[in-house]
Amino acid sequence: MNRREILALSGALAAASLAGCAGGDGSQTETETDETPSTDTPTETPTETPDGEPPTGEPTVDNEQLAALAAGNAEFALDLHSHLAAKDGGNQFLSPYSISVALAMTYAGARGETRTQMEETLRYTLGDEVHPAFSDLQAALESRETAKNRVEDEEVDAFQLAVANALWGQEGYPFSDEYLSVLEENYGSGLREADFTNDPDGERKRINQWVADQTEDRIEDLLPADAITPQTVLVLTNAIYFMASWLHKFDPKNTEDGIFTALDGTESTVPLMQQELEANYADLPTAQAVELPYIGEEVSMVLMLPDEGEFESFEQNLDTSRLFGIFQELSRAQGTLVFPRFEFETEVQLSDALSELGMPIAFGSGADFSGMVEGDQSGLMIDEVYHKTFVSVDEEGTEAAASTAVVMMESLPPQWDELRFDRPFLFCIRDKPTDAVLFYGRVVDAGAAQDEN
Repeated sequence: MNRREILALSGALAAASLAGCAGGDGSQTETETDETPSTDTPTETPTETPDGEPPTGEPTVDNEQLAALAAGNAEFALDLHSHLAAKDGGNQFLSPYSISVALAMTYAGARGETRTQMEETLRYTLGDEVHPAFSDLQAALESRETAKNRVEDEEVDAFQLAVANALWGQEGYPFSDEYLSVLEENYGSGLREADFTNDPDGERKRINQWVADQTEDRIEDLLPADAITPQTVLVLTNAIYFMASWLHKFDPKNTEDGIFTALDGTESTVPLMQQELEANYADLPTAQAVELPYIGEEVSMVLMLPDEGEFESFEQNLDTSRLFGIFQELSRAQGTLVFPRFEFETEVQLSDALSELGMPIAFGSGADFSGMVEGDQSGLMIDEVYHKTFVSVDEEGTEAAASTAVVMMESLPPQWDELRFDRPFLFCIRDKPTDAVLFYGRVVDAGAAQDEN
């Protein structure tokens, strides 16, 4: 049964359930579902953490800290969106949650200025408490992971939200037990040994297969050719998959072709869905917003339509306080909604964007990820951050998937082709522990400085 069939079937059941529960005034009550967390957790080997295994830590943060995490993540999302949109004016779809989780697992091993730049750029305002906060957030998402409805003798998924993390490390590398414990406890990501040194492309394909498995094959080839090299030491991955039917689905019979005017003024013919409904709505100074709930009503899509000619200004000025303010402005109203079907993918490499947003040290040889390793080894740096997403919206509901991979490598010592001291030079003899210069001199004529004996 494909996605459209599943959503149609679950949507039909939801409609029947709502009709059965409707009162004489036409009001609707929440659809009853049997929420059952998914138990499909295959393992690659008996020693590895099962895919999708939730974090092992107990909830340790309060609602205020969770709110701070959400606000920081939204602020980072809007920063990154604006930065990427300024470089590419096309369609864009990101998962700030996926990016933030993958980089939070990296941040757990960052120290010094590397850590400071990461927490400022990624808006990790909670410091070390960001890890239990992400653990609690994932636990909350896990509680909404799967809702099933029964149609005749078959159970169909009306709502799916699955999150998984994984850690892939070079076998024999001295990773810190303390670092691995933080990731296991808060992200459920046990270490999977990999042989990047001898089989980099094989390990790349293995990681890509894991991502595809976690996202119902919607995210394939997250890591492109040559993304993994013999210098790769660690890859941190997050995957998120979402599929849900609308609480109030669109009737395909009402879908008609219509004109969509793009940002540059060009026009195209697209299928426009439409329905009359009661939903949360906000009439803003330069835009309108409407909220479309999914079945279960715990997750929704918020659509924001700036006034004609106001899109770029509205987008550029949308910050966290304004976004959350829109959420608060939403209230019940009735009207007609006309909305296009769409489906597309986004694929980006984020090293340049993240560097320009404020964390360049993490991507250079001066990075300090010494918290990841035992002893004095601290030569790790982020090589690249890969992010890929998929979204499909139609009359039945929405399917979305995303994955992020942070690829880390051991920085190589600088090399030179040949350094020839065949012209005047300076030299000194120093005491290394104190930097005391014991002797200092120059050689401007090596021919005159030869031992005659």
